[in-house]
Amino acid sequence: MSRLGKLSFAQKKCLGPTGLLMQRTAMIWPGARIGVAVSGGVDSWIMLQVLLLRQRIVPFPFELLAIHLNPGFDVTSHAPLAPWAAVHGVALHAETTDYGPKAHGPENKKKSPCFLCSWHRRKRLFELCKHYGLTHLALGHNADDLVQTFFMNLFRNGRVEGLSPKEDYFGGELVLMRPLLLLEKPMIRRAAAQWNLPVWNNPCPSATCSERSRTEKWLQSLLTHNGAMHGSVYGALKRWQLDVLHRSS
Repeated sequence: MSRLGKLSFAQKKCLGPTGLLMQRTAMIWPGARIGVAVSGGVDSWIMLQVLLLRQRIVPFPFELLAIHLNPGFDVTSHAPLAPWAAVHGVALHAETTDYGPKAHGPENKKKSPCFLCSWHRRKRLFELCKHYGLTHLALGHNADDLVQTFFMNLFRNGRVEGLSPKEDYFGGELVLMRPLLLLEKPMIRRAAAQWNLPVWNNPCPSATCSERSRTEKWLQSLLTHNGAMHGSVYGALKRWQLDVLHRSS
């Protein structure tokens, strides 16, 4: 850790488990070219910061490209990203889209706004990965997302399914990776504040009324005041998801 300077407890708890997950799953390899999807939220900022630090630790070279797709609600919201990337020597692709307003507009008559916006964003990310010759696309899903997705799939879709730390796409040409999948939100927020990362608020009008946000509120009401239950649910789903990956590899 000497090459990283002095880190706080929260910063170490973000860096260490992320590194262990990456090692355990053989997430990257020498010469990997990783597109880091940066939304501007706290999770994606921590992911970019941790991967930047991992470049100093991992005994082989890999490249990072920060990718930001502004959904179009506030075309100036990502203004802090370019200066930060320049100071830290991170390559950046940023573009403004109309995915958000279109998903919430009258032309979207069948799909939920979140589904359609997410679909367009994922499609564009894949296009950019191909354009830049990237081997990996990193998404900032954390342990809270894993738990929420599990219950959303269980209750809404009748499937026992969570989120994998590592998935192959397009016949293995691209690896989708979730290096933060074992980290919980409170630790991520603490570390982001201590690193003074320029997080900005999500301007989407559906941010607080989506199916995911409703699931999050339900889980909070169930688990917030019961530490033992919280630990059991999160711990079980983390172990299960890693076991699923191990069995499928």
